[in-house]
Amino acid sequence: MNPIYRNIISLDWMTLILGFSLLLLALGKYFFKSTFSTFFILPFNNKYLALSKKKGRFFNWFHLLLTLFQLLNISLFAFLASNVLSNKQLDSYPTIFWIALVFILAYLAVKTLLQLGNGYFFENLKIMNDLIFKKLSYFNYGGIIAFLGNIIIIYILQDSKPVVYATLFLILLINAIGLVTILRNHQKLIVANILYFILYLCTLEISPLVIIGSYLND
Repeated sequence: MNPIYRNIISLDWMTLILGFSLLLLALGKYFFKSTFSTFFILPFNNKYLALSKKKGRFFNWFHLLLTLFQLLNISLFAFLASNVLSNKQLDSYPTIFWIALVFILAYLAVKTLLQLGNGYFFENLKIMNDLIFKKLSYFNYGGIIAFLGNIIIIYILQDSKPVVYATLFLILLINAIGLVTILRNHQKLIVANILYFILYLCTLEISPLVIIGSYLND
């Protein structure tokens, strides 16, 4: 009999990330039970955003836990999607994961600072804080979708492109719901400052996506 060589792909580091993600969710549920419950119905109910407005925004522990959770799982999903869509076997070395993590963290940090600077310059810092928090909250919710998708891709359907596309679609859908909700809640303000709103969209929302898309295409 001829020996058959098989490549054994280590999933240990991915399991650690998913395990740590579960720990973050457990801490969030244990210490912030009511906030945790309202967050899980965020796409269907704005109660979480209303309660967070009363308790403080960016520098509350629940928001920080969910942001870290989102960063880990969106980055892991980017790593898995890049392997699946390129028809490669799962890579044991998480180089793309770390690149994605640093890129997403830098992107969010730079964009948030620019938006805060914009709010300070135009003397509407309170409104800008509100918009940033709401967008990050929906993006954090997308991390839960990515977490579920990661579990399926790693342990159940490793080469499933439909799972990748479905996960990506749901993440985009959640953020689209958030965008529509934000626009609806601030429609009077937008109509009164339509030129400023267009400038904001072009400089801080559309331009970064165009630059990223052009870089990826190259």
